[in-house]
Amino acid sequence: MVIKQFEDKNLAHFSYAIIDKGEIALIDPSRDPKQYYDLAKKEGSVITTIIETHPHADFISSHLEIHKKTGATIYVSKLAAAEYPHQTFDDGEAIILGDIVLKSLNTPGHSPDSISIVVINSEGIEIAVFTGDTLFIGDCGRPDLREKAGAITATRAELAKQMFHTLRNKLMTLPNDVLVYPAHGAGSLCGKGLSDQKTSTIGVEKSDNWSLKNISEDDFIKELLADQPFIPKYFTYDVELNKKGANSFEESINNIPKREPVTCQNCAKSLDHNIIVVDTRPQLSYKKSHLKNAINIPNDTKFETWLGSIIGPDEKFYLLAENDEVLTELTNRIAKIGYESNIELAFISDYGDSSMPVFDAEQLKNQEDAFTIVDIRNPSEVTIQKIFTNSINIPLYQLRERAEEIPLNKPIVVHCAGGYRSAAGSSILKYKLNGNATIFDLSEAVKQFQK
Repeated sequence: MVIKQFEDKNLAHFSYAIIDKGEIALIDPSRDPKQYYDLAKKEGSVITTIIETHPHADFISSHLEIHKKTGATIYVSKLAAAEYPHQTFDDGEAIILGDIVLKSLNTPGHSPDSISIVVINSEGIEIAVFTGDTLFIGDCGRPDLREKAGAITATRAELAKQMFHTLRNKLMTLPNDVLVYPAHGAGSLCGKGLSDQKTSTIGVEKSDNWSLKNISEDDFIKELLADQPFIPKYFTYDVELNKKGANSFEESINNIPKREPVTCQNCAKSLDHNIIVVDTRPQLSYKKSHLKNAINIPNDTKFETWLGSIIGPDEKFYLLAENDEVLTELTNRIAKIGYESNIELAFISDYGDSSMPVFDAEQLKNQEDAFTIVDIRNPSEVTIQKIFTNSINIPLYQLRERAEEIPLNKPIVVHCAGGYRSAAGSSILKYKLNGNATIFDLSEAVKQFQK
């Protein structure tokens, strides 16, 4: 038996292939299935099984596409009420894969319909467990994503209580040497304290993971509910799309409208100015010249997360990139959160009818009171350290909806912790306030003010 781990670093997502005797079982596959087909070809094996640990909120799975292409059976808990062809897979049920057994455990807590999969070898020994978003390395799954999504909804307090018992009555009862393979690693918004380790064991997690410590149920619930990350706009949408099953990745990409570079004023005027332009070029390129209805979400490791936090799942947008290579890369990444059909048009351009001055941070050192300072970091970051005494905190993921709260009697300086988010935030305010205030991006100069 071989276990192959695949990592999508941008979404901090792990998917898996279990190979035995020429058969492959995939667990929580990502949107682009090519890597799994390539593996099957290389190993001379057949994909026969696809297991979804739950309807995911943070990425789109390729389970339905793989089923259609290979005929592999999709397994998921009956509680998910999946709308695609599937077999239910719950407590006490098992799948034979070559000489090994894959056993289902219902492990609610992150979601009501979560399952974990225990691998039992040919000698009847439990050797590994795929924990989905239930147990992570160093943490457990957040319980607040299914209050408004999925076939079964539950309050965060209810799910936190279920998580307490799931961890202790299901996963902690496994032998200490059982390998733990989670669906996410450090950087995922599906938990708040994930380790950068990619695998662990039950024994190590009992020793090091706060959520498996000997604490009371009340203390566990209080700790789990405290300081969870924000919930991006796209999460609820992805749960519902995964419950239905997404269209083919390649087909969806090919259906995105594209055109020749927009390099002239007349071409730019042909765009619908009621549709926002997501300008993915570097910050300085945007500041030098951009379209009036553009916001700047630069190409970065967390691009799709911030896109899905700023743009709603029902909102059309134009996608602008600096070259064809980046445009292709970003359309692929956008499809991984299910937003490819939101792209009204994808194009490359360096033309602009607007600009934003580069800010001289010395002005802020000498005349802080002369500016309205907007801190777009998350509330938990502000609690740890407030960089400017009189700043207004509106996190980036709320900025489009709350821009009118910002007074306009002074020039506005936007900052985050390192400069990436402030590029997006300052461009959002420039777009939203429509020339009614002067907007500056403090960018990386914010580091000069941090103690």
